[in-house]
Amino acid sequence: MITVSDVSKVYPTRHGSVLVLDGVNFDVKPGEKVAFLGRNGAGKSTLVRLISGAEAPTSGTIRREMTVSWPLAFGGAFQSALTGLDNMRFICRLYGLDWKERVAYVEEFSELGAYLKEPVRSYSAGMRARLAFAVSMVVEFDCFLIDEIIAVGDARFHEKCRIELFEKRADRALIIVSHDAPYIRDHCSRVGVLNKGRLTMFDDIDEGYVFYKSIQHV
Repeated sequence: MITVSDVSKVYPTRHGSVLVLDGVNFDVKPGEKVAFLGRNGAGKSTLVRLISGAEAPTSGTIRREMTVSWPLAFGGAFQSALTGLDNMRFICRLYGLDWKERVAYVEEFSELGAYLKEPVRSYSAGMRARLAFAVSMVVEFDCFLIDEIIAVGDARFHEKCRIELFEKRADRALIIVSHDAPYIRDHCSRVGVLNKGRLTMFDDIDEGYVFYKSIQHV
């Protein structure tokens, strides 16, 4: 179970503090698939980072009783001076995994070729994203966080990602940020809509979309 209780997030700016999330509450059960919608700047990616532990909430609590991935396709945790392979070794060691057993998988899935042995600072955003996704798959998390920036590469790469997440790991929990209605209807049982820092949860996906569309031009 992941339990988000009365979580708020404030960012300081040159023009004063900005309240991005305001008293957000929800939970995610093992194996449950939950999506989040919201306009640009509504706080969706901020919420995903908080759940991952990459950032801390300004107030409130997040209790994780499942292992949680970093946001998939997010390469912010990589050390840019190290090679992709060295980053993969380091992450495997953090999780107590044998990195040697996983090299072939990362090589095949990321499709980085010789770049896997080059410093990550030389990677494009898409290359970093493919490496991050591949490394995420070698750590068997209970819950995967999926930001829509996962949309890198071609249709074939997207299909590989779909098989890894939704077929091979169908028993895992997923927290998804996406504007793709068919994608969410196919994979999620609940949807939350962020608007002006507040979160409204819906058990009915279509009802959530009606509400989301009603606030898009407000």
